[in-house]
Amino acid sequence: MGISTSRHGEGVAEVVVDAPPVNALTVRAWFELADAVREAGRDPEIRVVVLRAEGRGFNAGVDIKEMQATSGFDALVGANRGCYEAFAAVYECEVPVVAAVHGFCLGGGVGLAGNADVVVASDDAYFGLPEVERGALGAATHLARLVPQHLMRAMVYTCRNVTAAELHAFGSVLEVVPRERLREAALGVAAQIAAKDPYVIRRAKESLNGIDPVDVKRSYRFEQGFTFELNLMGAGDRHRDAFVAEGGR
Repeated sequence: MGISTSRHGEGVAEVVVDAPPVNALTVRAWFELADAVREAGRDPEIRVVVLRAEGRGFNAGVDIKEMQATSGFDALVGANRGCYEAFAAVYECEVPVVAAVHGFCLGGGVGLAGNADVVVASDDAYFGLPEVERGALGAATHLARLVPQHLMRAMVYTCRNVTAAELHAFGSVLEVVPRERLREAALGVAAQIAAKDPYVIRRAKESLNGIDPVDVKRSYRFEQGFTFELNLMGAGDRHRDAFVAEGGR
């Protein structure tokens, strides 16, 4: 359980999240994920990183139960900083990151997938931001990289989800495959990238980040400020307490 890294084929690193029951990550796990992705990208032998998960779904965001069980603001601040680091690690990884998404991809999962270079998904995958129902905000920055602006706004306001098939139609998911073929498909895309000149691919990643119209790190940090405001005004605890009382995910 936790975060593990392995190598496959020529120059492919596979970073796997396994945090039962739903891959809702603790503060520590977010930082561990960030470290794993950064370490893989810095390895001169690695040409591409595949990010995937075991279990029922790709990622269910932050561990709200941990947050509500911790006194003061340490867990809230830690979760915000941990998510910031993990999302930035995917975006800034020195080599392309292929996200292999299955089942639910919610909250922080959208932050990871939205900052990946390529997304491959299983046919049961769905994406969403339930933040409004949790008394928080964030990752709209990354959702906007997956869906058009007006749909992104509707998803934030209503907490509705979109399927992998819908994202494939938008072009933000490269392939949709049966669940049992997801890892194979992600490693297949990774192998295509790894077959290219590694120096050129690293420069391509750097250049594509350089022409992005939105500074994803600054944009996400701006969103996080409203989460702190909601918490100070009591809305955060009210909604998180209700979530825990209902049994959580």
